Amino acid sequence: MIRQFELVEKVRSYDPGADEGLLNRAYVFAMKAHGSQTRASGDPYFSHPLEVAGILTDLKLDSASIATALLHDIVEDTEASVSDIEMLFGADIARLVDGVTKLTRLELQSEQTKHAENFRKLLLAMSEDIRVLLVKLADRLHNMQTLHFVKNPDKRRRIARETMDIYAPLAERIGMQRFKDELQDLAFAELNSDARESILARLDFLREQGGDLLERVREQLALDLEEGGVEAQVSGRVKSPYSIWRKMEQRNLSFEQLADTVAFRVVVPTVGDCYQALGVLHSRYPTVPGRFKDYISTPKPNGYRSLHTGLIGPEQQRIEIQIRTREMHEIAEFGVAAHWKYKQGAQMVDGRQYRWVRELLDILDHASNPEEFLEHTKLEMFQDQVFCFTPKGDLIALPSGATPLDFAYAVHSEVGDTCVGAKVNGRMVPLRTRLANGDQVQIVTSKAQTPSPDWEKFAVTGKARARIRRFVRAREREQYIELGRNMLEKAFRQERQDLTEKALKGGLKKLKADSVQDLHFSVGTGNLSAMDVVHAVYPGTKERSGWRKVVSIGRAKAKRDKSQDHAIPIKGLIPGMALHYAHCCHPLPGDRIVGIVTTGKGVTVHTIDCDTLQTFAETPERWVDLAWDVDGSSVPFLGRLHVVVANEPGSLGNLSTVIGKNDGNISNLKITNRSIDFFEMLIDVEVKDLKHLTDIMAALRAMSVITSVERART
Repeated sequence: MIRQFELVEKVRSYDPGADEGLLNRAYVFAMKAHGSQTRASGDPYFSHPLEVAGILTDLKLDSASIATALLHDIVEDTEASVSDIEMLFGADIARLVDGVTKLTRLELQSEQTKHAENFRKLLLAMSEDIRVLLVKLADRLHNMQTLHFVKNPDKRRRIARETMDIYAPLAERIGMQRFKDELQDLAFAELNSDARESILARLDFLREQGGDLLERVREQLALDLEEGGVEAQVSGRVKSPYSIWRKMEQRNLSFEQLADTVAFRVVVPTVGDCYQALGVLHSRYPTVPGRFKDYISTPKPNGYRSLHTGLIGPEQQRIEIQIRTREMHEIAEFGVAAHWKYKQGAQMVDGRQYRWVRELLDILDHASNPEEFLEHTKLEMFQDQVFCFTPKGDLIALPSGATPLDFAYAVHSEVGDTCVGAKVNGRMVPLRTRLANGDQVQIVTSKAQTPSPDWEKFAVTGKARARIRRFVRAREREQYIELGRNMLEKAFRQERQDLTEKALKGGLKKLKADSVQDLHFSVGTGNLSAMDVVHAVYPGTKERSGWRKVVSIGRAKAKRDKSQDHAIPIKGLIPGMALHYAHCCHPLPGDRIVGIVTTGKGVTVHTIDCDTLQTFAETPERWVDLAWDVDGSSVPFLGRLHVVVANEPGSLGNLSTVIGKNDGNISNLKITNRSIDFFEMLIDVEVKDLKHLTDIMAALRAMSVITSVERART
């Protein structure tokens, strides 16, 4: 273990103004507090905070960060409290220590909830002071370095998986490449030790076969740059086993097919020298297409700057080269920690200056529970990124596979909520289009637009998914409450009873509901029937004969006709939430309709002559009379047609032209049968109502190539 005076001298070596008194007090207090505690390795427990402090001194952090490292486990593992820390070391240190401390003393529902709550606390703390994250990463790094001493294999794997999913990406987000690489490799050793050992064995074999190949290539590159008039330091390294494994997985390659397992770094004095070095190397060696990236003119969001290129270099070796200045190299290795060296007196402690921290805070604001927050955070922490631009040239970094919808939410939550379309490189594209590096994206918005439940199916970023999910949850509840209110109004009217809020409140206890709104919600979701509420509020009410008896579909139709005046309007109910249109009959405005209540899912709308209704003949309590009320709605409805068309050149084109001329839009087409003479197909057409579909059918029947057109019931 490093001794007290050695730690202080190490801090003073890079920070002559370090607070020696603070460091000495923290050292002594932590050593006494941990006392005889030991770690899984058998070492004194105090060795862990001391090692964490040592890691942070290598990053040249300030005295407060080093003191926090020494004290970071005090509250969690000893009798000392945050108040004790504040009294002895001040509010600043106490706040940092509290930010790193886990919530071990809380009664949490599950292990997953515990981890989610701990990460939530860490995020809030590091948003106030990024040094909390630096201490936490150093803590996690030392824990991973000693993970093999933990006896429980499940616990080892959980810690390794958490490191891979959360902490390594966090290190990458603040530019700490060295931390990220070591955390990933240590986690990889636990999660897939066989694969790691296999890659290491192959790397050793290549090293034996090639002898001093790495050194020969390095020397030749250095000579090339010297002859080109560039002063440079050239170093070479074999990529980490996890980095190699990840590329093998992503590209579906074997180890032998993966050529660029070696990377060389060229460090030069100035930015101009970076481009001069690039020119020298490109003029001497063939380049690998698609491997050049300029992160100097367009830095990564974490501040990383370098030129990357791929070459068929000396001795015909395929190599990767990174060219950067000394300052760029420090920031590439140590990220935000390097700012303490280059921006003395202007320490960047506020975590909110980082866009990704603000986005995680936004996810925290919109997630409904800790587990959902952790899920969306993992999505947000994707390491593979695409870099896209706004029309003004601002850079937006997104996870690989992101869509214009994700881009819209990255610009601003309100832009995402009102997004109706997008232009990528000047062309209109669907919102589900995958974006590529360098795309310029322009978002088209409308004040009338709101998030759609379908958006969550193709949104990639945690921020977008959290925002969509929150909106859908809130709107879905509103829809269920509105539907439940309408169903109760009809039931009470049918039974000739007065529906008042006072009456409903009287039945809350019996129905085990906390409020009238909760009662409406339960009825709307189908968890409680409207008649059960009537009987709870007016116990003496008798069922009217025939009202709930449906003995055949024919009687159901007749009953639907008689109760038209009492039908529930479906105005304002958004499909996909409390209301669903049946896929068996595709109801349209103008059809006579009936609803079937499904527990927990609201109401499914069927046409009154739908054959599926026969299935529900024995459960009349699930039937609900409905009526269309969609006047002025611009939302299209889906009508399905069964068409038989002659197999002639141009017949399909003529068919689609006729539908288009009649203001219909084909959303799907499926050929169900074909012969030499005819095609049978199902066509889904977006229309306004039943009359619109009927007009399209009439226009199609007038075509000579159409044999028959019928409305499909499938």
